[in-house]
Amino acid sequence: MSSPAERLPDFPWDLLAPFGERARAHPGGIVDLSIGTPVDSTPEIVQRALRDSADAHGYPTTVGTTDLRRACADWVQRTLGATVSPDAILPTIGSKEFIALLPTLLGLGPQSHVIVPTVAYPTYAVGAALVGARITATDSPETADRADLIWINSPSNPTGEVLSAERLRELVAYARATGALLVSDECYIELGWDAEPISVLHPSIVGDDYAGVLAVHSLSKRSSLAGYRFGFTTGDPEVLRNLLVVRKHLGLMVPAPVQHAAAIAYADDAHVAVQRDLYRARRQILADSLRAHGFTIDHGEAGLYLWATRGEPCWETVSWFADRGILVTPGDFYGTAGSHHVRIAFTATDAAVAAFADRLSHG
Repeated sequence: MSSPAERLPDFPWDLLAPFGERARAHPGGIVDLSIGTPVDSTPEIVQRALRDSADAHGYPTTVGTTDLRRACADWVQRTLGATVSPDAILPTIGSKEFIALLPTLLGLGPQSHVIVPTVAYPTYAVGAALVGARITATDSPETADRADLIWINSPSNPTGEVLSAERLRELVAYARATGALLVSDECYIELGWDAEPISVLHPSIVGDDYAGVLAVHSLSKRSSLAGYRFGFTTGDPEVLRNLLVVRKHLGLMVPAPVQHAAAIAYADDAHVAVQRDLYRARRQILADSLRAHGFTIDHGEAGLYLWATRGEPCWETVSWFADRGILVTPGDFYGTAGSHHVRIAFTATDAAVAAFADRLSHG
């Protein structure tokens, strides 16, 4: 019997390390546009909330505080146009933890089938591989064998593609007809640029109930809270009740100060608008510079990344950027369909973005 580690691929970021070293050797230092970690300060109202709740001598609850769940449900109503009960909010220790563990929490195994997008955040497949499930990468689940779990991601990481309301309705209908659980990763939904993303939870998509559907959300990017590790999932109440039971047994609890800070973050929209403006400006500079130097940007209508190509294998492009002191992510990290693209994050300081444009112009 293989160990869990043996069922997993090599950790992709380890493969990028030599190019990072080359980029750091640039006289001006590295411009790191690879991982996409936020660089702007966590909003002061959230920092204050964390400090104010630092006396957390008792264990937190897995289900989360009433204030937290109400804040998340209010945000869903206000921002996504969907109505969920606070009792249908399940806090998670960041979204990646939940994505990676979901097949385990659902009790999937070697006889199970998981569908992921053709170009996709690798953790969808990692979670399936961890339980030994069969994995199919396709954007058309209707053409594959019946699945137990179907992942969708809109806006997409890495491409920024936004699924239309019509396509979301088709996917929900297919999942319900076949008994699959459809899970929509919507962590970038407040970052629409050339399109307005719609949640799978919207009544125009699911109708008057959430049967067979979950949505996953996160504070990491919209509030620069990646270091706090907070996300939540909501949707099908029965699935959520079962997940809560398992998570309680496993002791998967968001720390109490983070719960309080997350409630404050979800109650405030002003800081999100400020952050959006910063990202919009950086995105424009990066996109203009790339296009001026022979790159094509595919999709990118939302999210935090530019999916760029100049028609060559992605690692050649990564090397070209590294020679200029810039680190970007090879597209094949996200599946073989990304083998001729690179992902470029605009989670970088204004100075780093300006340096990117200057280095492309002057070599």
